[in-house]
Amino acid sequence: MNPADLKILFVCMGNICRSPTAEGVLKKKLKDQGLFQGVFIDSAGTHNYHPGSAPDTRTQSHALKRGYDLSTLRARAVIEEDFEKFDWLLTMDWDNRALLEERCPKKYTHKIKGFTEFLQTTQASAIPDPYYGGDQGFEYVLDLIEEASDGLIQTLIQKVKR
Repeated sequence: MNPADLKILFVCMGNICRSPTAEGVLKKKLKDQGLFQGVFIDSAGTHNYHPGSAPDTRTQSHALKRGYDLSTLRARAVIEEDFEKFDWLLTMDWDNRALLEERCPKKYTHKIKGFTEFLQTTQASAIPDPYYGGDQGFEYVLDLIEEASDGLIQTLIQKVKR
């Protein structure tokens, strides 16, 4: 797999908080660092709760304060073609990982990973859903996503060096 041609799908439940944040953060970090212009990044939800909706306004507000504009992103559900199309399907938590693994054809299950696997220093097994919480939850999600994105970028750089 050539990292420059990698296709990454971030997955959470409704695709209005965590996964679009991860999509926006990774896109900006890669662009700002001039890395991997060929990487295709998208996000989707395991549930089709908000088809065509923009990310949650609180998600957008907190992301924008850190320089991430998520306003053009739109929610969608994971579809069967995603399992074949994407090289990595990175889930935000164990519940959504289990839902993906149930739906995924066996030959593609190796593509499903937890996004927290790329955290560099923080010990977390999931990126929690901030939807029902306050401002601190959205900030914590951004902290985790920024760190995991940095770890993912380091992983891609290591793949290029091999």
